[in-house]
Amino acid sequence: MWDPAVYRRFGAERSRPFFDLVRQIGAEQPRAVVDLGCGPGELTRTLAERWPRARVVGVDSSPEMITKAAADPGPVEFRLGDIAGWRPEPGVDVVVTNAALQWVPGHQEMLVRWVGELPAGAWIAMQVPGNFDSPGHRAVREIGAGPRYADRLDGVLRADPVDDAAGYAALLTGAGATVDAWETTYLHLLPAARSGEDHPVLRWMEGTALRPVRAALDAESWTAFRSELALRIAAEHPERAGLVAFPFRRIFVVAQTA
Repeated sequence: MWDPAVYRRFGAERSRPFFDLVRQIGAEQPRAVVDLGCGPGELTRTLAERWPRARVVGVDSSPEMITKAAADPGPVEFRLGDIAGWRPEPGVDVVVTNAALQWVPGHQEMLVRWVGELPAGAWIAMQVPGNFDSPGHRAVREIGAGPRYADRLDGVLRADPVDDAAGYAALLTGAGATVDAWETTYLHLLPAARSGEDHPVLRWMEGTALRPVRAALDAESWTAFRSELALRIAAEHPERAGLVAFPFRRIFVVAQTA
């Protein structure tokens, strides 16, 4: 289950890649814009501000996220739906998916299908995290492979669920699209934990990467897992001058159909 409040921790850091991605979309007057994996909806609403004449739709598989997004009035329509089963409706000229496709096994084939199903000149803009070899993610996999957790986390933790920028570029150019692909490593300088707070990198990971781990474990096992992970993260990301350096690699692709 997704928790919008937990996900929205470090909102400025999480939203920056979205704006860096959308800035490269060249659409001027799209008819319909779809945000797949829209989360709590704040970023989706900025698409309606950029393209005020377009019909803007946000789609997410989390009922909690859609409930939060739909609670605020505005020109955006929010729908509950699974990205893996989404098919473009007539008139969709822009598809945005930000930090969502890493949760969708086989999304590479889905991207190729979208290129064929969208109209000529349509845009696909995607961003996925590329930090699965970071110290925190390695620690999650190593702890999860231990005898206490392995049986319950088998298949839950994937080492490399995304391609690099070159891989996505080759995939989509092969499908006939024009592609701009790049990678960026953001250095997030997170405020160090105050008294009684958890380490900021652990708090960040609880909003996304640790969600399926928590869902797979009972309360006692989750507490033990989290405590062990907290020690590993604190050792890998020490505090300096009141800040914790947290490098985060992200992969971007903007493609236009032929």
